[in-house]
Amino acid sequence: MAAEPAARRIGLIIVGDEILSGRRQDKHFSKVVELLAARGMQLGWAEIVPDDRDTLIATYKRSFATGDVVFSCGGIGGTPDDHTRQAAAAALGLPLALHPEAEQAIALRTAEMAAKGQGTADMSAPENQQRLQMGVFPEGCEIVPNPYNRIPGFFIKDHTFVPGFPVMAWPMLEWTLDTRYRALQHVRAHAEHSFLVFSMPESRITPAMQTVETRWPGVRAFSLPSVGEAGGTPHIDLGVKGEPAAAAEALEFLRAEVLRLGGKLAPPPAA
Repeated sequence: MAAEPAARRIGLIIVGDEILSGRRQDKHFSKVVELLAARGMQLGWAEIVPDDRDTLIATYKRSFATGDVVFSCGGIGGTPDDHTRQAAAAALGLPLALHPEAEQAIALRTAEMAAKGQGTADMSAPENQQRLQMGVFPEGCEIVPNPYNRIPGFFIKDHTFVPGFPVMAWPMLEWTLDTRYRALQHVRAHAEHSFLVFSMPESRITPAMQTVETRWPGVRAFSLPSVGEAGGTPHIDLGVKGEPAAAAEALEFLRAEVLRLGGKLAPPPAA
């Protein structure tokens, strides 16, 4: 039985040796969080994985088995260091095949480039045969249109595969969210509140955090301590997240407990 819309988890897989080596900084994580938040949705998990066929196969086998909605960014090109298309097919036990809509889109893109004096529109030319490899996807998938250069991504079993380039990936993810997953948007009201706590060890407020999760089911308490980096005053960013009304009650409970236990809501004066 399929999960109810509000219960669907959303995952993000970011593929690329260049991210792990530090040659490029990832931009997808923060953007996906932003795209989801604008639609009343939340990211449930994220992974960064290398351009390694075996690692990718294992990653996708695991993610396909979850039933989660998953976005995968990177590695769908046609060069030898791109393994995502092949790994997704292997994870599902499916053959690879040139998708007819992808073939049409790539041919149209090639013709547009040729009209500008860039290459030839003859699809039998070696470079164009190589371009067609970018439309070879797991059999039975659907394409994800690419408004930037027409070279599509693909969708199969609640997994959306897009290029690593943000200028392509982000509009493709937006299209997917608004075309395939509109029913998941703004399904569950959610609020997140926090305040800063000074002059209190995290261990002292932990029992109150546990009380929150017992007294208000569905509300989660969180604590983000700071040890005073860059000369700042040590503090705890203490908060709650969950259903808005319950979260508001839980927040006031935590604030009162902080004061009862001797904590401060403002930093102590400088010595």
